[in-house]
Amino acid sequence: MIQGIGAAAGVAIGKAFVLPHWELDLPDSEMNAVDLAKEFERLYEGIRTSKNEIEYIKNEFKEMVGPEESQIFDAHLAILEDPVFMNEIQGIIERQYKAAEVAVKEAIDHFVSMFDLLDDEYMKERALDIKDVGNRLLKHLLGAPEVKLPADTQPYILVAKELSPSQLVHLNPSHVLGIVTMTGGKTSHSAIMARALGIPLVSGIENKLEHPIQTGEKLIVDGDQGLLYLNPDAAVLERYELIRDQLLKKKEQLQLLASVDAVTKDGVYFNLAANMNSIKELDIALQNGAKGVGLFRTEFLYMDRHSFPSEEEQFEVYRQVAEKAGGSSVVIRTLDIGGDKQLDYFSLPEEDNPFLGYRAIRISLDRTELFQTQLTAILRASAYGNVKIMYPMISSVEEIRQANVILARAKAELDRRGIDYNKEIQVGIMIEVPAAVTISDLLAEEADFFSIGTNDLVQYVLAVDRMNEQIAHMYHPFHPAVLRMLRTTVEAAKQAGIPVSVCGELAGDERAIPLWLELGVHDLSMSTQSLLRVKHRILNTKASEAKVEAAACYKLRTSSAVEERLTAFAQRSSFQSGGNGTDYSAS
Repeated sequence: MIQGIGAAAGVAIGKAFVLPHWELDLPDSEMNAVDLAKEFERLYEGIRTSKNEIEYIKNEFKEMVGPEESQIFDAHLAILEDPVFMNEIQGIIERQYKAAEVAVKEAIDHFVSMFDLLDDEYMKERALDIKDVGNRLLKHLLGAPEVKLPADTQPYILVAKELSPSQLVHLNPSHVLGIVTMTGGKTSHSAIMARALGIPLVSGIENKLEHPIQTGEKLIVDGDQGLLYLNPDAAVLERYELIRDQLLKKKEQLQLLASVDAVTKDGVYFNLAANMNSIKELDIALQNGAKGVGLFRTEFLYMDRHSFPSEEEQFEVYRQVAEKAGGSSVVIRTLDIGGDKQLDYFSLPEEDNPFLGYRAIRISLDRTELFQTQLTAILRASAYGNVKIMYPMISSVEEIRQANVILARAKAELDRRGIDYNKEIQVGIMIEVPAAVTISDLLAEEADFFSIGTNDLVQYVLAVDRMNEQIAHMYHPFHPAVLRMLRTTVEAAKQAGIPVSVCGELAGDERAIPLWLELGVHDLSMSTQSLLRVKHRILNTKASEAKVEAAACYKLRTSSAVEERLTAFAQRSSFQSGGNGTDYSAS
C-alpha cells in the first residue's frame, strides 16, 4: 500500500498502462549568426501550430464537460502570448546563438524552477501548465510524434510521471478506469479535469515506490483515501471489489431520492442547496435534488483567462444560473481571490501569509471599479430569479457599510440606464473569521442573512492550514472551540431574526446533522456529490434523538470525543434503518 494524495474521488481496479516518458534529443552546437532568422521563423511557426492545436483541444473538451472547465486551455494560450516567457526564449536565441528548441527548453526549466521555489501550492501547480505548453512547442520544433494511448477497448489505469491537461483531454473516460501520477496535487488543472470527468486520481507518489510501475501490473486506485495498491493480494482485491460494487449500488439507490424532500423521521425539514463554480454543475445539482444555489463561487469566472470579465460576460452567467434555478434561491458570493486563488493577469503583492492578507472583500473595497462592475452584473441578473448577494471574509461593520455604498452606486447606475433589477435584493455575509463570530450580534443588524463558511472558520479558529501536510492532522471541524463559534453565530442570527445557513464542507458531513438539528439550522449548502448522501442520512434520522446527542457533544472536552460520538450515532441510525442504503419509509 502506498499513501499518496487523493486528488479525485472514487475507486478503480485494473491493469496499468504506463505512459512513456519522452526523452529530449536537443542539438548541442551553437547556431551561426546568419541562421538566427531561420530559428526565429521556426519558433514562430511552432507557436502558430501549438496555438491552433490548443484551440482545437479546447473546443473538443468543451463538448465533453462544458465551457467553464474548457477555460483551462485559455491559460495555455496565454502562456504562448506572454511577453516575459517569449522574450526569454527570443533572448536565448539572439544572445547565445542557440537553436529554437534549446531556447524553449531552457526557458521552461527557468520558469519551472522559479515557480517550484515559491512556497505557494497554486504557483507550483501552474509550473505544470508551462511545461505542458513548452513541451507541445518542443515537439513541433523537433518533429516528435505524440505518445499514443491503448487503442483497444480494454479499460486500464493510466500511470504517468505527470499528466498535462493536453493529455487528459484525449482520454476516453469509459476506457480509463483511474489515474496515477508521480507528481501533482488537488489544485492542479489535471486534478480539476479528472474530477470533471469522474476519473479517480491518486497523485504525489514519487519516491514512494520500491520499483517503477510496469504496464500490465494490477493496481487499485483509492481516490478517496489517496491510496495505491500495487499487485494487491487476493484479500485486498476482494475487499476493494466489494467497495467498488457497493459504491456503484449506493449511487444508483441514492439517485432514487432526488425528488424526495429532506425530512427527518419525525418531520423536521431541511433545505439542501448546492455549492458550485459553473453552470454545468447546476444541471447536476438539480438532477440530485438541490433546492437552489447556496454558494455560487464567482472567482472561477475570473480565473484561467487573459483579463477581468466584463459586466456583460458576468451578467450572462448569473442570469443563466438564476433562470435555471427556477425561482429557488441563488446566493452569489462576490469575488474571493487571494490566499490560494490567484489571477495571472492581476498582480497581487507577494505576502508572507496571504491567507491573512490582501484577499476577498479587502480587494473588492480597494478596487472599487471591479467590485461595482460585478455588483452591477449581479443586480441585473436579479430580475431573472431569486438572486441574493453575499460578501466574503467580513470582519467588521465598516466593511459591510463600505460594500453597501458601492452597491448603492451600482443601483443608481442601473436606474440611470433604465435597467430593471430587484430593488429589494437581499445582501448577506459569510461568517468565516473569528472576529465576525465575536461581533455577530452587531453584524446581524447590518446583514439580511448569514452563511457560515466552515472551511476557513475552522482554519482561522484553530490556526491550522489544512493544506500543510505537517499540521493537517490538527484540522478538527468538531473541535469544541468550533462548536462554540457555531452556537454564538446562530444565536446572534436568531436574536436579530435573520436566516442562517452553512456552506462549508461541514454542511456536507452527515455526522454533523445532529449539530444542525440542535442549533436549529435547516439550510445547508454543499457539493453536488454530497447532496443525496446527506439527504439519505436526514431521512433516516430522528430529530429528537439527534438533538440529545448534539447537546451531549457540547459538554465534551476534546475533538476526538465529539467526532467519535457523532460517528457512532450516524452508524446506529444507519443500522436501525436496515443499513441497505435507502429507507423509503422515511420519505
